[in-house]
Amino acid sequence: MLWPRFPWTKSPTVPKAATIPATIPPGGTIGIIGGGQLGRMTALAAARLGYKCHIFCPEPGCPASLVSDVTTTAAYDDQQALAAFADAVDVVTFEFENIPADSVRILAEHVTVRPGWHVLDTAQDRVVEKSFFNGIGIATAPWRQVDDLAGLEAAVAELGRPSVLKTRKFGYDGKGQVKIAADTDLAQAWEAIGKAPAILEGFVSFSCELSVIVARGPDGQAECFDLVENRHKDHILDITIAPAQVDPKIAAAARKIGLDAAAALELVGLLAVELFLTADGKLLVNEMAPRPHNSGHWTQDACHTDQFEQFVRAVCGLPLGDPSRHSDAEMTNLIGDDVLSVPALLAEPGARLHLYGKTEARPGRKMGHVNRIRPRKS
Repeated sequence: MLWPRFPWTKSPTVPKAATIPATIPPGGTIGIIGGGQLGRMTALAAARLGYKCHIFCPEPGCPASLVSDVTTTAAYDDQQALAAFADAVDVVTFEFENIPADSVRILAEHVTVRPGWHVLDTAQDRVVEKSFFNGIGIATAPWRQVDDLAGLEAAVAELGRPSVLKTRKFGYDGKGQVKIAADTDLAQAWEAIGKAPAILEGFVSFSCELSVIVARGPDGQAECFDLVENRHKDHILDITIAPAQVDPKIAAAARKIGLDAAAALELVGLLAVELFLTADGKLLVNEMAPRPHNSGHWTQDACHTDQFEQFVRAVCGLPLGDPSRHSDAEMTNLIGDDVLSVPALLAEPGARLHLYGKTEARPGRKMGHVNRIRPRKS
């Protein structure tokens, strides 16, 4: 089958985004905002399907740029660079959330952005995110918006201790948050997060942490990967176990949460939803990420279509692939000096190594991951 070619030119009066068809055929260029390992693995998957990738990232020599066709090195709020980037690609997506939503709005005036900027806007702000889930009938931990020290004191009086104070935006891997214990000085906690707009989340006693990843195309077709269990160390994902060893009813309920959220957002792309499973069998949403997710790396070696290829398919409007699991898997992150174990990992039967091309190992820095594959049990 020969793919049709389309005129990717912009009319003087009609925005480029309005002229692009739902499907971007192989041979097109995907613009990726962000140059980390998620962008790198997305670019590798895109190449397998015949696409080129153009990375937009402030840091030179980023992991994604090492495997992509073109890189624009500029600040995320450089409007001139953003406009030139939009003119050079056929569709834009992003590989992490900590980018200015206004920049994505600017891009959307010139080129199709998937997921849309409204999805990014929702995922970036913990208060907006929690309100979104609660608004569509999905439970979260109890929470209160915190705008100042007096607000923090009132929120703690309502939700009690222990609880967790988090900045509304730009926090990840334990950054931008403080645990409010019985002896925590609230003024010091407020100072510790830089007096930034925040949210206080009530303590949740949970039996395990889970996540589900959903892909959704522009036609509304949606597919889920198997529910997985995540184990953290020092607030960073350490191990993902696929599939999660939970009651099938729990897995079905988690799948429905992911699908309902993706549909409500009118998402085109990939959505990861992190969940707590409480001791009494309830699922509570922790947070979401509208892009490939660390807890989906196991799919690279254990599924018929991995999360990165599925992401490319969705963003480009191609039919979604088969996300079913042909093997059981355990993914382990390689953090900092863990990367020194590479020779042993390469010699280990059943271990599949994925390195990110980073030259400097630092504490807390994700250098790669290893997938350990086993025959599927059920």
